[in-house]
Amino acid sequence: MGDVLIFAEHQGGHFPKTTLTAVNAGLELAKKRGGNAIAVVAGDAPEALAGEIAKYGVSKVIALAHANLKNYVADAHAAALAALVKKAGAEFVLATATAVGKDLAPRLAARLGAPMASEITAINDDGTYIRPMYAGNAMATIELDGPVKVITVRGTAFDAAKPADSAASVEKADAEIDPSAAKTEFVSFNQTKSDRPQLTEARIVVSGGRGLKSGDNFKTVLEPLVDEMGAAMGASRAAVDAGFVPNDLQVGQTGKVVAPELYVAVGISGAIQHLAGMKDSKIIVAINKDEEAPIFNVADYGLVADLFKAVPEMAEEMKKLKHS
Repeated sequence: MGDVLIFAEHQGGHFPKTTLTAVNAGLELAKKRGGNAIAVVAGDAPEALAGEIAKYGVSKVIALAHANLKNYVADAHAAALAALVKKAGAEFVLATATAVGKDLAPRLAARLGAPMASEITAINDDGTYIRPMYAGNAMATIELDGPVKVITVRGTAFDAAKPADSAASVEKADAEIDPSAAKTEFVSFNQTKSDRPQLTEARIVVSGGRGLKSGDNFKTVLEPLVDEMGAAMGASRAAVDAGFVPNDLQVGQTGKVVAPELYVAVGISGAIQHLAGMKDSKIIVAINKDEEAPIFNVADYGLVADLFKAVPEMAEEMKKLKHS
Protein backbone atom coordinates (compact mmCIF):
# COMPACT_ATOMS: atom_id res chain seq x y z
CA MET A 1 0.00 0.00 0.00
CA GLY A 2 1.52 3.29 -1.10
CA ASP A 3 0.00 5.63 1.50
CA VAL A 4 0.68 9.33 0.88
CA LEU A 5 1.13 11.85 3.69
CA ILE A 6 0.21 15.31 2.40
CA PHE A 7 1.68 18.25 4.29
CA ALA A 8 -1.23 20.71 4.51
CA GLU A 9 0.46 24.10 4.78
CA HIS A 10 -1.67 26.82 6.35
CA GLN A 11 -1.25 30.56 6.74
CA GLY A 12 -3.16 32.90 9.03
CA GLY A 13 -5.74 30.29 9.94
CA HIS A 14 -6.62 29.23 6.41
CA PHE A 15 -5.37 27.00 3.60
CA PRO A 16 -4.01 28.76 0.50
CA LYS A 17 -4.79 27.43 -2.96
CA THR A 18 -1.34 25.84 -3.09
CA THR A 19 -2.31 23.48 -0.27
CA LEU A 20 -5.38 22.31 -2.19
CA THR A 21 -3.04 21.72 -5.14
CA ALA A 22 -0.96 19.40 -2.96
CA VAL A 23 -4.11 17.58 -1.84
CA ASN A 24 -5.18 16.99 -5.43
CA ALA A 25 -1.72 15.73 -6.41
CA GLY A 26 -1.69 13.50 -3.33
CA LEU A 27 -5.06 12.04 -4.25
CA GLU A 28 -3.79 11.25 -7.74
CA LEU A 29 -0.60 9.68 -6.42
CA ALA A 30 -2.46 7.59 -3.83
CA LYS A 31 -4.89 6.32 -6.47
CA LYS A 32 -2.08 5.28 -8.81
CA ARG A 33 -0.13 3.60 -5.99
CA GLY A 34 -3.13 1.87 -4.44
CA GLY A 35 -2.86 3.66 -1.10
CA ASN A 36 -4.59 6.24 1.04
CA ALA A 37 -4.20 10.01 0.88
CA ILE A 38 -3.69 11.29 4.42
CA ALA A 39 -3.51 15.02 5.09
CA VAL A 40 -1.32 16.23 7.96
CA VAL A 41 -2.09 19.56 9.63
CA ALA A 42 0.60 20.68 12.08
CA GLY A 43 0.09 23.26 14.80
CA ASP A 44 -0.34 23.85 18.49
CA ALA A 45 -4.11 23.34 18.20
CA PRO A 46 -4.75 22.20 14.62
CA GLU A 47 -8.10 20.43 15.08
CA ALA A 48 -10.27 23.15 13.51
CA LEU A 49 -8.08 23.43 10.42
CA ALA A 50 -7.90 19.64 10.20
CA GLY A 51 -11.68 19.59 10.01
CA GLU A 52 -11.58 21.98 7.07
CA ILE A 53 -9.11 19.97 4.98
CA ALA A 54 -11.10 16.81 5.75
CA LYS A 55 -13.76 18.06 3.31
CA TYR A 56 -11.49 17.68 0.25
CA GLY A 57 -11.57 13.96 -0.50
CA VAL A 58 -8.69 12.65 1.61
CA SER A 59 -8.97 9.30 3.38
CA LYS A 60 -8.02 10.70 6.78
CA VAL A 61 -6.58 13.81 8.42
CA ILE A 62 -3.98 13.77 11.17
CA ALA A 63 -3.98 16.83 13.44
CA LEU A 64 -0.34 16.87 14.54
CA ALA A 65 -0.16 18.89 17.74
CA HIS A 66 2.77 20.36 19.67
CA ALA A 67 3.51 23.76 21.19
CA ASN A 68 6.61 24.07 18.98
CA LEU A 69 4.46 23.73 15.86
CA LYS A 70 2.42 26.88 16.50
CA ASN A 71 4.46 28.75 13.91
CA TYR A 72 6.48 27.27 11.06
CA VAL A 73 10.05 26.50 12.12
CA ALA A 74 11.86 24.15 9.76
CA ASP A 75 13.69 21.95 12.25
CA ALA A 76 10.70 21.34 14.51
CA HIS A 77 8.35 20.58 11.63
CA ALA A 78 10.87 18.28 9.94
CA ALA A 79 11.45 16.36 13.17
CA ALA A 80 7.72 16.00 13.88
CA LEU A 81 6.91 14.85 10.34
CA ALA A 82 9.83 12.42 10.23
CA ALA A 83 8.63 10.75 13.44
CA LEU A 84 5.07 10.59 12.08
CA VAL A 85 6.19 9.06 8.76
CA LYS A 86 8.07 6.30 10.58
CA LYS A 87 5.10 5.58 12.85
CA ALA A 88 2.51 5.67 10.04
CA GLY A 89 4.59 3.60 7.63
CA ALA A 90 3.73 5.87 4.70
CA GLU A 91 5.55 5.43 1.40
CA PHE A 92 5.27 9.03 0.23
CA VAL A 93 5.41 12.49 1.78
CA LEU A 94 4.13 15.23 -0.49
CA ALA A 95 4.07 19.03 -0.26
CA THR A 96 3.71 21.95 -2.63
CA ALA A 97 6.92 23.69 -3.71
CA THR A 98 6.13 26.91 -1.88
CA ALA A 99 8.76 28.76 0.16
CA VAL A 100 7.79 26.55 3.13
CA GLY A 101 7.68 23.35 1.06
CA LYS A 102 11.09 24.02 -0.48
CA ASP A 103 12.49 24.65 3.00
CA LEU A 104 10.88 21.67 4.71
CA ALA A 105 11.08 18.83 2.19
CA PRO A 106 14.90 18.54 1.86
CA ARG A 107 15.29 18.56 5.65
CA LEU A 108 12.66 15.87 5.95
CA ALA A 109 14.29 13.76 3.24
CA ALA A 110 17.65 14.03 5.03
CA ARG A 111 16.14 12.92 8.35
CA LEU A 112 14.47 9.96 6.67
CA GLY A 113 17.43 9.08 4.45
CA ALA A 114 14.93 9.21 1.60
CA PRO A 115 15.21 10.17 -2.08
CA MET A 116 13.46 13.36 -3.13
CA ALA A 117 11.89 14.74 -6.29
CA SER A 118 11.34 18.49 -6.39
CA GLU A 119 8.72 20.48 -8.28
CA ILE A 120 7.23 17.60 -10.22
CA THR A 121 4.65 18.50 -12.84
CA ALA A 122 3.17 15.06 -13.60
CA ILE A 123 2.76 11.62 -12.04
CA ASN A 124 3.11 8.75 -14.51
CA ASP A 125 1.29 5.42 -14.24
CA ASP A 126 4.59 3.51 -14.18
CA GLY A 127 5.74 5.12 -10.93
CA THR A 128 7.96 7.77 -12.53
CA TYR A 129 7.59 11.53 -12.35
CA ILE A 130 8.12 14.49 -14.67
CA ARG A 131 10.00 17.57 -13.51
CA PRO A 132 11.40 20.59 -15.38
CA MET A 133 15.13 21.19 -15.72
CA TYR A 134 17.18 24.12 -17.05
CA ALA A 135 14.38 26.62 -16.41
CA GLY A 136 11.88 24.40 -18.19
CA ASN A 137 13.94 23.94 -21.37
CA ALA A 138 14.04 20.20 -20.68
CA MET A 139 11.63 17.84 -18.94
CA ALA A 140 13.16 14.93 -17.03
CA THR A 141 11.50 11.60 -16.27
CA ILE A 142 12.75 10.44 -12.88
CA GLU A 143 12.28 7.43 -10.62
CA LEU A 144 12.75 7.29 -6.84
CA ASP A 145 14.13 4.18 -5.16
CA GLY A 146 13.54 3.67 -1.45
CA PRO A 147 10.94 2.66 1.12
CA VAL A 148 10.01 6.33 1.64
CA LYS A 149 9.96 9.04 -1.02
CA VAL A 150 9.68 12.79 -0.52
CA ILE A 151 8.04 14.84 -3.27
CA THR A 152 7.20 18.48 -3.86
CA VAL A 153 4.80 19.45 -6.64
CA ARG A 154 4.81 22.62 -8.70
CA GLY A 155 1.80 24.64 -7.60
CA THR A 156 0.74 25.48 -11.15
CA ALA A 157 0.92 21.92 -12.49
CA PHE A 158 -2.11 20.48 -10.70
CA ASP A 159 -5.63 21.80 -10.19
CA ALA A 160 -6.83 22.60 -6.68
CA ALA A 161 -8.82 19.86 -4.95
CA LYS A 162 -12.60 20.27 -4.85
CA PRO A 163 -14.81 19.61 -1.81
CA ALA A 164 -16.02 16.01 -1.59
CA ASP A 165 -19.50 14.73 -0.73
CA SER A 166 -18.45 13.73 2.78
CA ALA A 167 -15.69 14.65 5.22
CA ALA A 168 -12.91 12.31 6.31
CA SER A 169 -12.22 11.43 9.92
CA VAL A 170 -9.77 13.51 11.94
CA GLU A 171 -7.24 11.84 14.21
CA LYS A 172 -5.31 13.88 16.76
CA ALA A 173 -1.66 12.92 17.33
CA ASP A 174 0.88 14.41 19.70
CA ALA A 175 4.01 15.29 17.75
CA GLU A 176 7.35 13.81 18.72
CA ILE A 177 10.13 16.39 18.48
CA ASP A 178 13.62 15.50 19.61
CA PRO A 179 15.52 18.14 21.67
CA SER A 180 18.00 18.81 18.86
CA ALA A 181 15.15 20.25 16.79
CA ALA A 182 14.15 22.81 19.42
CA LYS A 183 17.18 25.06 19.10
CA THR A 184 15.55 27.44 16.62
CA GLU A 185 13.04 29.86 18.09
CA PHE A 186 10.27 31.66 16.23
CA VAL A 187 10.55 35.40 16.88
CA SER A 188 8.14 37.19 14.54
CA PHE A 189 6.57 37.13 11.11
CA ASN A 190 6.41 40.42 9.23
CA GLN A 191 3.94 40.07 6.41
CA THR A 192 3.62 42.53 3.57
CA LYS A 193 -0.02 43.62 3.57
CA SER A 194 -1.83 44.63 0.42
CA ASP A 195 -5.40 45.13 -0.75
CA ARG A 196 -4.49 43.33 -3.96
CA PRO A 197 -4.83 39.55 -4.45
CA GLN A 198 -1.90 37.35 -3.51
CA LEU A 199 0.45 36.84 -6.42
CA THR A 200 0.32 33.03 -6.41
CA GLU A 201 -3.50 32.89 -6.11
CA ALA A 202 -4.66 35.74 -8.34
CA ARG A 203 -6.79 35.18 -11.44
CA ILE A 204 -5.05 38.11 -13.15
CA VAL A 205 -1.40 39.13 -12.81
CA VAL A 206 0.14 42.26 -14.29
CA SER A 207 3.95 42.25 -14.18
CA GLY A 208 6.42 44.98 -14.98
CA GLY A 209 10.00 44.74 -16.13
CA ARG A 210 13.12 46.76 -16.71
CA GLY A 211 11.27 48.70 -19.40
CA LEU A 212 9.42 50.68 -16.72
CA LYS A 213 12.78 52.30 -15.88
CA SER A 214 12.05 53.20 -12.23
CA GLY A 215 10.11 52.34 -9.12
CA ASP A 216 8.13 55.56 -9.49
CA ASN A 217 6.87 54.39 -12.87
CA PHE A 218 5.62 51.16 -11.28
CA LYS A 219 3.46 53.37 -9.07
CA THR A 220 2.33 55.98 -11.59
CA VAL A 221 2.13 53.91 -14.78
CA LEU A 222 1.57 50.26 -13.85
CA GLU A 223 -0.39 50.41 -10.59
CA PRO A 224 -3.47 52.16 -12.08
CA LEU A 225 -3.83 49.32 -14.62
CA VAL A 226 -3.28 46.70 -11.93
CA ASP A 227 -5.98 48.21 -9.73
CA GLU A 228 -8.48 48.72 -12.53
CA MET A 229 -8.11 45.06 -13.52
CA GLY A 230 -8.33 43.82 -9.93
CA ALA A 231 -5.02 42.08 -10.50
CA ALA A 232 -1.97 41.13 -8.48
CA MET A 233 1.27 42.91 -9.28
CA GLY A 234 4.38 41.01 -10.32
CA ALA A 235 7.82 41.92 -11.59
CA SER A 236 10.74 40.49 -13.48
CA ARG A 237 14.05 39.76 -11.76
CA ALA A 238 15.65 42.66 -13.62
CA ALA A 239 13.12 45.06 -12.06
CA VAL A 240 13.67 43.59 -8.61
CA ASP A 241 17.47 43.64 -8.92
CA ALA A 242 17.29 47.27 -10.01
CA GLY A 243 15.41 48.08 -6.79
CA PHE A 244 12.20 49.16 -8.52
CA VAL A 245 10.02 46.85 -6.37
CA PRO A 246 10.55 44.43 -3.44
CA ASN A 247 11.60 40.85 -4.19
CA ASP A 248 8.31 39.34 -2.97
CA LEU A 249 6.85 40.46 -6.31
CA GLN A 250 9.40 38.57 -8.40
CA VAL A 251 8.02 36.07 -10.91
CA GLY A 252 10.41 33.56 -12.42
CA GLN A 253 12.75 30.68 -11.83
CA THR A 254 14.20 32.27 -8.69
CA GLY A 255 10.93 33.94 -7.71
CA LYS A 256 7.32 32.83 -7.65
CA VAL A 257 5.72 30.50 -10.18
CA VAL A 258 2.26 31.63 -11.27
CA ALA A 259 -0.36 30.38 -13.71
CA PRO A 260 -3.26 32.85 -13.66
CA GLU A 261 -6.09 32.97 -16.16
CA LEU A 262 -4.56 36.18 -17.56
CA TYR A 263 -0.92 37.31 -17.37
CA VAL A 264 0.04 40.75 -18.68
CA ALA A 265 3.78 41.33 -19.17
CA VAL A 266 4.66 45.02 -19.43
CA GLY A 267 8.16 46.04 -20.49
CA ILE A 268 9.48 42.50 -19.94
CA SER A 269 11.82 41.12 -22.58
CA GLY A 270 11.08 37.48 -21.77
CA ALA A 271 14.32 35.96 -20.50
CA ILE A 272 14.06 32.21 -19.97
CA GLN A 273 14.29 32.69 -16.18
CA HIS A 274 11.11 34.78 -16.25
CA LEU A 275 9.27 32.51 -18.67
CA ALA A 276 9.87 29.58 -16.30
CA GLY A 277 7.66 31.32 -13.75
CA MET A 278 4.66 32.27 -15.90
CA LYS A 279 4.52 30.34 -19.18
CA ASP A 280 1.74 28.06 -17.88
CA SER A 281 -0.64 31.04 -17.64
CA LYS A 282 -3.87 30.46 -19.55
CA ILE A 283 -3.64 33.68 -21.60
CA ILE A 284 -0.48 35.78 -21.93
CA VAL A 285 -0.49 39.38 -23.14
CA ALA A 286 2.82 41.13 -23.85
CA ILE A 287 3.46 44.85 -24.24
CA ASN A 288 6.93 45.78 -25.46
CA LYS A 289 8.35 48.27 -27.93
CA ASP A 290 10.88 45.69 -29.20
CA GLU A 291 9.08 43.48 -31.70
CA GLU A 292 11.92 40.94 -31.45
CA ALA A 293 11.52 40.48 -27.68
CA PRO A 294 11.36 36.76 -26.74
CA ILE A 295 8.21 37.37 -24.67
CA PHE A 296 6.22 37.51 -27.91
CA ASN A 297 7.14 33.86 -28.62
CA VAL A 298 4.96 32.70 -25.72
CA ALA A 299 2.34 35.46 -25.82
CA ASP A 300 -1.19 34.80 -27.03
CA TYR A 301 -1.59 38.51 -27.73
CA GLY A 302 1.24 40.97 -28.34
CA LEU A 303 1.26 44.74 -28.54
CA VAL A 304 4.36 46.40 -30.00
CA ALA A 305 4.07 49.84 -28.47
CA ASP A 306 5.54 52.35 -26.04
CA LEU A 307 4.29 51.14 -22.66
CA PHE A 308 4.27 54.69 -21.27
CA LYS A 309 1.54 55.51 -23.77
CA ALA A 310 -0.24 52.16 -24.08
CA VAL A 311 -0.58 51.26 -20.40
CA PRO A 312 -2.29 54.52 -19.28
CA GLU A 313 -4.64 54.22 -22.26
CA MET A 314 -5.51 50.65 -21.23
CA ALA A 315 -6.11 51.75 -17.65
CA GLU A 316 -8.41 54.52 -18.83
CA GLU A 317 -10.37 52.15 -21.08
CA MET A 318 -10.70 49.65 -18.22
CA LYS A 319 -12.02 52.43 -16.01
CA LYS A 320 -14.63 53.38 -18.65
CA LEU A 321 -15.73 49.76 -18.99
CA LYS A 322 -16.16 49.39 -15.25
CA HIS A 323 -18.32 52.51 -15.02
CA SER A 324 -20.35 52.00 -18.18
